[in-house]
Amino acid sequence: MIGGLVVGTLAGGPARLLVSDPPLDPSSREARSLLRRELLHPDYHDQNVVERVVSWIAREIDKGLAAATDAPPLTTFAAMLVLVLLVGGLTWLLSRARRTARGAGGAGAVLTDESVTAADLRARADAALAEGRHEDAVVDAFRALTVRQVERGRLDDAPGATAHEVAGALATSYPHQRPRVDDSALLFDQVRYGDRPATREQASDVLALDDELAALR
Repeated sequence: MIGGLVVGTLAGGPARLLVSDPPLDPSSREARSLLRRELLHPDYHDQNVVERVVSWIAREIDKGLAAATDAPPLTTFAAMLVLVLLVGGLTWLLSRARRTARGAGGAGAVLTDESVTAADLRARADAALAEGRHEDAVVDAFRALTVRQVERGRLDDAPGATAHEVAGALATSYPHQRPRVDDSALLFDQVRYGDRPATREQASDVLALDDELAALR
């Protein structure tokens, strides 16, 4: 064999040059290694998936608009229609992604480092409800409920406790109220840490739960 040629002879015939398959350069193993190293490059990780999709679509739209300038009117109209549908779908996708990100933002502590009584928090919640600030009313109402139960000795004074942990602890003292406590804790997380809107009815329900638990002995 010479390079990519194979010298061969046939019985009773002259020597012939036979072309063999060219060597793999790089080999399959080397190619996989190169691909892995390439994918580890920071450029592949500095944007999330949605941003990369948006960038790709933007490039495709630019190409389509450039090609449409020389196209017949009907073709141009069809291209613009596809563009409108594409933008609409992309807008919906981004809005869903944002809502999902906010909803999955996790939970944090119910109480802050602020030194405040249950009565103070309840007054703030009532004022927020009266002013139409329903999200603030939900947050302060659940905090008032939590602090009130700490003051009554039904909850441990744990500043870093999450709403889920508060609800779990209260379920021991008020098992018959567990569904409402769980719902209020979930609402608190959604509003405070998930950037979800709240309604007047939801805020009023948390305030009513605070009153009902406070009345129980």
